[in-house]
Amino acid sequence: MRVYLPATLAMLMELSESGEFRAIGGTGFALTPALRESFLAGDDEELAEVAMREAARASLRLLAGEASEPGDVDGDADLVEDERTAKPGDTPRLPPRRAVVAADVDDVSLRPDLDDAVVKISGPVPLRDIASVHVDVAEAEDKVRAAVVVIDAADLGDQDAELAVGDVEDFDLAWYATQELPFLLELL
Repeated sequence: MRVYLPATLAMLMELSESGEFRAIGGTGFALTPALRESFLAGDDEELAEVAMREAARASLRLLAGEASEPGDVDGDADLVEDERTAKPGDTPRLPPRRAVVAADVDDVSLRPDLDDAVVKISGPVPLRDIASVHVDVAEAEDKVRAAVVVIDAADLGDQDAELAVGDVEDFDLAWYATQELPFLLELL
């Protein structure tokens, strides 16, 4: 089953280094029977896009969780902002971008009790099972910053927060083959 796994750039760096992706809590999103039933129309490609958008929204939640303090969506304060002052072993500051890993996974449990598209996977996903990686373009960074700060409020129904999240969802994620991942991360 094609599963869309929410990620962050830090998680993609770990994937690139280790050769396997570890989904937080094993949570992913997919074109499930419950998702298909919840729509009156739409082909498999359109409904898979719905699952991908849900994974991208979950990526915002992961970015909020990575922040070292409220509003710090660019990551830990200890991370280096400027390469000119970086010391060996320092980790560069990663830009705030949503990321989704698309993988073909056999061991998938449906979780319609959580949401129509939610699935759970068990264990890490090896690089060979990853079909593609999807990441925000640089132009989306300001909208991602704004959305990360209000994602919880949007989930609770705040209209202004939902508009901020909608602004970032107007950006399509860029598609990358797994072979391109090291180059993508290097160029950040």
